[in-house]
Amino acid sequence: MIWSLKQVGGRASAARVAHIERRLQFALARFSGHIQRVQVVLEDQNGPRGGLDKNCRVVVRLREAADVVAEVTDVNWEIAVDRATSRVGHTVARRLARRRANRRIARPLSKVSPGVKPW
Repeated sequence: MIWSLKQVGGRASAARVAHIERRLQFALARFSGHIQRVQVVLEDQNGPRGGLDKNCRVVVRLREAADVVAEVTDVNWEIAVDRATSRVGHTVARRLARRRANRRIARPLSKVSPGVKPW
């Protein structure tokens, strides 16, 4: 899985990068065949003032489907990353399951049973 990290207003520490990679692997590894790339954007909205301002946005670009985006704002970077990756993992699972279900339903009757007229 190819992923990139962009931190607005600073540099991410090695520990933060390792944490993000671990959480992405946990949430998205089973879907790696369906994922083109993942982008993680971290932004501290208030700067050094503190408060509920740590923003984590995860964008997953899927093959043959629309992008999945999860954005979480929290007090702590780790909590924001955990919640965003968990949310995006659940959303990707739902989207792929829905796509599989629609494929099964959408087959024409003539391909299911040759010789049977569809009307």
